[in-house]
Amino acid sequence: MVVIKSLLVFILAGLCEIGGGYLVWLWLKEDKPVWYGIVGGIILALYGVVATLQPAGFGRVYATYGGIFIVMALIWAWQVDGFRPDKYDLIGAAIALVGVCIIYYAPRQ
Repeated sequence: MVVIKSLLVFILAGLCEIGGGYLVWLWLKEDKPVWYGIVGGIILALYGVVATLQPAGFGRVYATYGGIFIVMALIWAWQVDGFRPDKYDLIGAAIALVGVCIIYYAPRQ
């Protein structure tokens, strides 16, 4: 149950970072109204708060989040932007995900 809870927190953090960043991107690159950037900035700040819900220390949490972010960014790009990941994107994401699961979830003394 602890693993599921931490994965949900990582996913929520990813949604905050990618969603907030996407709103800022739309504001600056796609000429959306300034409120997109303001809301995006607030959501990005919320990402920093959500990450603190993890029980591990800062370095391990952010290292692990980096790999999960890779996977989530590819999913976001595929679902929102119509980007189609190729086999190398998928292989790289799988390697990153396996690596961060070892970093975060490996039993330690």
